[in-house]
Amino acid sequence: MTKLTHKAAGTFAIAPTPFHDDGRIDDKSIDRLTDFYAEVGCDGVTVLGILGEAPKLDAAEAEQVAVRFVKRAKTMQIIVGVSAPGFATMRSLALKSMDAGAAGVMIAPPPHLRTDDQITGYFKQAQEAIGDDIPWVLQDYPLTLTVVFTPAVIRK
Repeated sequence: MTKLTHKAAGTFAIAPTPFHDDGRIDDKSIDRLTDFYAEVGCDGVTVLGILGEAPKLDAAEAEQVAVRFVKRAKTMQIIVGVSAPGFATMRSLALKSMDAGAAGVMIAPPPHLRTDDQITGYFKQAQEAIGDDIPWVLQDYPLTLTVVFTPAVIRK
């Protein structure tokens, strides 16, 4: 799969992470979701974001979900949410996702960031952690994340 660039266009679905009643990841439903998104013409899918319930997963489960979506998506670009409490965990999931064929990763800010300098400093560290060769997108959802990005911060 090709890496994400600034020229990305089209429709990117936001995928939930399906679970069985006992809390196990539902792999067959991941396959059905991925196939559905392709059938309806999505250009890509974001996984393990807020709707993907990433905080409920441990590192191995997050990798399982990411790789399952990536391997199933034949023509769509998959963007994997790699937000984590620590940069080592973020880097590990980013590398494993990209090795599996993800187009890029998505990073959300931790909820304690308030100033523009804190926000830009965090994302500089995050980019250093995952490496300059991995394309990433900013996850901005202030209702849940409680971090407000100004246009100037987003441009930086």
